[in-house]
Amino acid sequence: MLYGHIENFKHRIDHMLLLRNLQTETSGFKAFIPLKYKKNNTLRIQETTLLDDMRNYAIARIFLDNFPHLKAYWPMLGEEQAQLSLSFGVDDIDGTIDDTTKIYNTKTNSKNSLSTGELKHIISQAGFKPVQRDSDYRTI
Repeated sequence: MLYGHIENFKHRIDHMLLLRNLQTETSGFKAFIPLKYKKNNTLRIQETTLLDDMRNYAIARIFLDNFPHLKAYWPMLGEEQAQLSLSFGVDDIDGTIDDTTKIYNTKTNSKNSLSTGELKHIISQAGFKPVQRDSDYRTI
């Protein structure tokens, strides 16, 4: 779900409600991934605040209780915010992504990729246990 552009809170909840109902019917989603809108001089709107982002994750984790995983995409948030999101219900901050992060030209994204060691450090430092997984969330 892209959020933080022209929608309001009601739109976000309506979107999550539709996803929640579809997940109840199909069990087809493995994860919910809220993607923060990054303005990059395209619209004259303010980006969401850190507090709003963390609230969005916390509400998603509670409301979408039928989604097995909640992902914070670290290239979009930056490493520090992704690390913080783990304390707001996120259980996946993605992995050792390579060139795909070049589409985000953001000030929060200091790197285009993180090593396995860097990811382990970020997760451990937040008080969580890093786990390597495959695309079906099976532990490797």
